[in-house]
Amino acid sequence: MKEGKMIAMLLAGGQGSRLKLLTKEVAKPAVPFGGKYRIIDFPLSNCSNSNIFDVGILTQYKPYHLNSHIGIGSAWDLDRRSGGVRILPPHTDEQGGRWYKGTANAIYENISFIDELDPQYVLILSGDHIYKMDYSSMLDFHKAKKADITISVIEVPWEETSRFGILNTDADQFITEFEEKPKHAKSNLASMGIYIFDWKSLRSYLIADEKNPNSENDFGKNIIPQMKHDGKRTYAYKFEGYWKDVGTVKSYWEANMDLLSEDNALDLYDASWKIYTKNKHLPPQYIGSEASVVNSMVNEGCNVEGSIENSILFNEILIKKGAKVFNSVILSGVTISEDCEIHNAVIMEDVTVKPGTVIGKPDSEFVYLVSKNKIIESE
Repeated sequence: MKEGKMIAMLLAGGQGSRLKLLTKEVAKPAVPFGGKYRIIDFPLSNCSNSNIFDVGILTQYKPYHLNSHIGIGSAWDLDRRSGGVRILPPHTDEQGGRWYKGTANAIYENISFIDELDPQYVLILSGDHIYKMDYSSMLDFHKAKKADITISVIEVPWEETSRFGILNTDADQFITEFEEKPKHAKSNLASMGIYIFDWKSLRSYLIADEKNPNSENDFGKNIIPQMKHDGKRTYAYKFEGYWKDVGTVKSYWEANMDLLSEDNALDLYDASWKIYTKNKHLPPQYIGSEASVVNSMVNEGCNVEGSIENSILFNEILIKKGAKVFNSVILSGVTISEDCEIHNAVIMEDVTVKPGTVIGKPDSEFVYLVSKNKIIESE
């Protein structure tokens, strides 16, 4: 065991079915976000900024685009001779390939990988949340509390507590109770799905869990409750920054719109905590002489001749003369033709919106997901 060493295991195999067509061909962590990024860029950048350079990425559903995006990890300074990023697909044995059965099983199947790195601590991450976080501060908390498990938590609105695993704690942040999606929560501290374990202890629990035929092989449902039951020291690390689970089309749209707010807590322009991504090396954006761009992000390779307001444009997008785009997220390769009017939309890659098309309404409560063949209203 290398004393004090922590590695990260990033669970990135999620299907994200509630994102509908956005995840039809890609895993949820590979979904584009914020004009030039993918969702997985955030935990990967957090690892790099936190000086964690041993990262295992556990892939599963539709991994091609995710694997291509990550490559050898150079965008995040994770292309290292010693350590770096490793892609860990589902286990294959003499009976053929099989998917990971649950979050705990995914780590169990990679015990040999972790043993080879020989860490004292293992950080378990999800690849499908938007946030910036210094994991080294969480590790300092874990050490100070002499914890066996530390779970990162965040306060959520009380009306949303039924969507999360809720933790109840005492004054010392010791976890006294765990409630899975309670109807009437006792606190509003929600688990962020970020855990630090002492590897030696976790390893034994993973092996025992795998032998239990009744287990769902899940951290939240099996491993953590069992460790808690056995008297392991479990603590909650309170995170106070921006964090968003972009699990639905509307929450995905909202998280993008958050980037345009004056009090944007995520702050992509913070030079002290950069979010890194794979660079496509495209030409600069072009804003035409009659164009209007208000409170928007416009990425490389875009040609704007119409008007956009409070919107995010990814790369290589054409907004033609007379087109108007409001409160929308436009993914790469889209053409908005003449005299279109777009409100509250997420337009998927390579869609051409025909001249004169109207999508959405200014005051609608819906978000409109637009593909080449259909428009889906999402609440």
